Amino acid sequence: MNTVPFILGPTGIGKTEISLQLANHFPIEIISADSRQIYKYLDIGTAKPSHEILKKIKHHFIDHLSPDDYYSAGMFGREARRVIDQIFRESKVPVVVGGSGFYIRALIDGLSDIESSDPDVREALQRKWKKSGLDTLFTELKSVDPELAVSINMQDKQRILRGLEVYYSTGIPMSKLQLQKPCPADFNSICIGLTADRDLLYKRINNRVDEMISNGLIEEVIKLKDYGFNKENNALNTVGYKEVFEYLDGKVDRDTMIETIKMNSRRYAKRQITWFKRDDRIIWIKIDEYDQKEDLTKRILDHINKAMNEFN
Repeated sequence: MNTVPFILGPTGIGKTEISLQLANHFPIEIISADSRQIYKYLDIGTAKPSHEILKKIKHHFIDHLSPDDYYSAGMFGREARRVIDQIFRESKVPVVVGGSGFYIRALIDGLSDIESSDPDVREALQRKWKKSGLDTLFTELKSVDPELAVSINMQDKQRILRGLEVYYSTGIPMSKLQLQKPCPADFNSICIGLTADRDLLYKRINNRVDEMISNGLIEEVIKLKDYGFNKENNALNTVGYKEVFEYLDGKVDRDTMIETIKMNSRRYAKRQITWFKRDDRIIWIKIDEYDQKEDLTKRILDHINKAMNEFN
C-alpha cells in the first residue's frame, strides 16, 4: 500500500518551507490542506506559496474556488483522495501540507455524522443564528436536508444547528450520513507535526502578521471589496481578513487592527495544536531543537523513509 507523508502544525510554524525541502529528495506534488488557500484572491492573508514556488512544484487545492463558493471538509476529503491516486499513478509522491485539522481527518479517516464537528462552521452558524434568528436557519435546513427537517421541531435550536453543521462540514445531509460508515483512505499515512516553544511560535506569528501588512494585506482586502466580496462570505470571515474589514469600515484604528490579527492568529494556532494533539498518530518534531534547517529536514526524511520502507 502506498504511503502519503503529511506535514502538519499550527499557522506560522514553517510547513511550506519544509515541503519545499522535501521536493529536493522526492518527485513530489503538494496537496494543500488549508481551508482558506483553496480560494482565489486570498493570497497574502493566507500566506500562499509564491508564484515562483507554484511554478516549480505542482500544488493542488490552491486558487481552486471563488471566495463566495461553498466547500466542505468532506468534499475536500473525497476530491483529494482522487488527486492522490492520480499522483501515485504518475509515480510521484503526494505530500499533504496544511493546518486544517478537519480537512485532514476527512482525507485520512473519512467522516461520520458523529465525528463531523468543524469549529469554524459551528462558529459561523452561531453568528448567523444571532443575526438572522432560528426561523431562517430552519428554512435553510429544510433546503439542504429536508428529511432531517421534518423529523425535528422547528424550535429545536441544537438539532437545527447540528444538522446544518454536519451538512456544511461534509457536503452530505445528516439524514444520509447517519446511514453511512466512515470510509478510511486506501493509503498509509506518516504524519509529521511541527511544533515549537510557545514564545517562539508566537514570535513567528507576530512577525508573519507584520510581513502581511507590509506586503499589502489591506490593499488585498480593498481589491476583494472591489470584486464584490464582503465579510459575510465565509471564506473572508477568517483571521486576517475580518479584522481588516473592521478597519476599512472605520470600526477600529490601524494599530488595533494589527494587534487584533496577531491575537486572533495566536488563538487560532492554539486551537490547531489542541485539535492535532488528540491524534496519537502524529509524530511531533520541535523546530527549535534544530539549529540548522538541513538537520530538521533530515529528521523528517528519516521518519518518512522509515514509514515508506515499512508500509510499501
